[in-house]
Amino acid sequence: MAKESVDDDPTRSPLFNATFAKGVEVLAAFGPGRETMNLRDIATATGMTKSAAQRYAYTLEVMGLLRKDAETKRYSLTPRTMELGYRYLLVDPLVQRANPYLQDLNRQCGETVNLAELDGTDMVYVARFATHLKTAVHMPMGRRLPVFCTSSGRAMLSAMPPEQARALLQAAPRPKYTSTTVTDVDALMRIVERAREDGYSTASGEYYRGDLNLGVAVYDAQGRPAGAVNISAPSSRWTLARMRRELAPLLMETCRLISTTPPKPQAMEPFQVGTRPN
Repeated sequence: MAKESVDDDPTRSPLFNATFAKGVEVLAAFGPGRETMNLRDIATATGMTKSAAQRYAYTLEVMGLLRKDAETKRYSLTPRTMELGYRYLLVDPLVQRANPYLQDLNRQCGETVNLAELDGTDMVYVARFATHLKTAVHMPMGRRLPVFCTSSGRAMLSAMPPEQARALLQAAPRPKYTSTTVTDVDALMRIVERAREDGYSTASGEYYRGDLNLGVAVYDAQGRPAGAVNISAPSSRWTLARMRRELAPLLMETCRLISTTPPKPQAMEPFQVGTRPN
C-alpha cells in the first residue's frame, strides 16, 4: 500500500502549525447552539483533552477573543473576533472595486444586492446592500450559501469549464432545502449551461421558499471568475419572468463594469472613510 503523501494530507507537512490550528478550531466551535461553552464542551467540540481546552481558552481570553463568565465559568466570543473577518473586507480587491457599483445597482433595482465569493462548495457573502423594503430572511455578510441551489453559485459554475463545474457539484452536499430544490447533478448541469448561454443564472425558492434570485459572475484582471453578484427579491413583489426582463440587464451591466472598469476615486471615498490615516 502506498504511503500517504504530504500532498494528500497537508497537515503532515513540517510547515503545518498544529497548535495554531487548534486555536482556530476553538474559535470556530462557537456558533448557533453553542453560543457559550464550558471547558468540557470545548474539549468535546474540538476533540481535545479538557486540560488542552483550558490552555487554549485561557490564551484566547488573554488575547481578548474569548470572555469568561465569572459565575458560570462559560466562555463566549467577543466582538474582537469580528476583526478577523472585517480585515478581509478592507483588503479584498474585489470588494473594494465592486462596492460603488453594488450600491448603484441597489439604488436602481430597490432590492437586496450581494457579492459572494467561492469557498469550497459554498458561496460566502462578502458585500451586501440591503433593500429598505420588507424581507422574510436576514442574510448577513459572512453567511455561507450552497453553490448548487443559489444563483450566485450557479453563476460561478457557469463561468467554469463544464468538467470543473460538474466535479464541484459532485463534491458538494446537495440536501433538498425546499420542495423545488434541484439536487440531481445532470439536471443542475443543464441549469448551469442555460446560465452560460443567457449570461445570468436563476434560482426560485430552492434555498428558502419565496426567494427569487438572479446571479452573474464577475472576473479578475486575468479574466478568471472571482465571484458573483446576485439580486435577491421576494415572490410577493416579483415574478422570475419580470426579474429576467427588468433586472437581468442591470445586473449584467453592473458585473461587466466590476470586471472591466475600476471605479473612480471619488466613488470609492464613502467606503474608505475611517479605514486609513489621512
